[in-house]
Amino acid sequence: MMPYLKLIRYKNLIIIVLLQCLLRYGLLLPVLAHYGVSPVLSHLRFGLLVLATVLLAASGYVINNYFDVRIDRINHPEKVVVGRHIHRRVALLLHVVLTMAGVFTGLFLAYITRKETYALLFIMVPALLWYYSTTLKKQMLVGNLTIALLTALVPFLVVSFEFATLARVHGSVILQSEACSTAWFWTAGFAFFAFISTLMRELIKDIEDMEGDREAGCHTLPVEMGIGYSKSIVIALAIASVIALWVILAMVPQLRNSSVTWGYFFLFLTIPYLWLGIIVLKAKTKKNFTLASSLSKFIMLMGILFILVARSFFI
Repeated sequence: MMPYLKLIRYKNLIIIVLLQCLLRYGLLLPVLAHYGVSPVLSHLRFGLLVLATVLLAASGYVINNYFDVRIDRINHPEKVVVGRHIHRRVALLLHVVLTMAGVFTGLFLAYITRKETYALLFIMVPALLWYYSTTLKKQMLVGNLTIALLTALVPFLVVSFEFATLARVHGSVILQSEACSTAWFWTAGFAFFAFISTLMRELIKDIEDMEGDREAGCHTLPVEMGIGYSKSIVIALAIASVIALWVILAMVPQLRNSSVTWGYFFLFLTIPYLWLGIIVLKAKTKKNFTLASSLSKFIMLMGILFILVARSFFI
């Protein structure tokens, strides 16, 4: 069982589920209640959205591992699953099953919520993930930006489906309401955080895996521009993230007037970001970059858990 869990990268899937559930139940519903709006999207339909998201993400991880066997044998020989613990044909079959299940669930959800335009999204995502695994990830920055954008899409889906169903009940006027603008404001913030955090981690992983990527003919940023330049980009993103956090803190009254937010931003985001920058600056071995990658995951988790703090502003 463990090889299959590693193949679908279950830890990442848990983070996806956590992000969508916290965003809906920890922020979106309190925001709607604060403005006297009753949610329309049922728990079952929200569960289908999470399921579709997880299935498509899992299928993407499987096909990525399938095509990365050669690279992983160089970069992470101890972590190779496909071809060692799971036959390549079985992995490919699992990808097909997960993709079909994810697309079907997404199409069904789009149909029952009467948002047929979303059906195209659930068809395009697995196609994009396949193309990423075969082509985009080998191109400088293109693959990194693709994964970062797909990660940022995860929180947007939660709010988008809710207000799509609300618009069917209340009309388009609900989309002009303060409840809608507030929900989108917070969601955009978390989506942007997810984008930057994922981009940083993808660049760190590229530095960590440069040897295998070069051998496989990948044109990643470290391969094309060197480790020093890549490290500078990661450090710049970390510093920019810290500046953005404190600018937002100063500009948004709800955040500025909360001592809990000040403490949270300082302890769980600012310090880890700065520590990450220092680790990357001094990193010389693969072990150093592995530590930086793990720290970037921690930062993303802390960013997601901030939803619990934001929730207090609306209850």
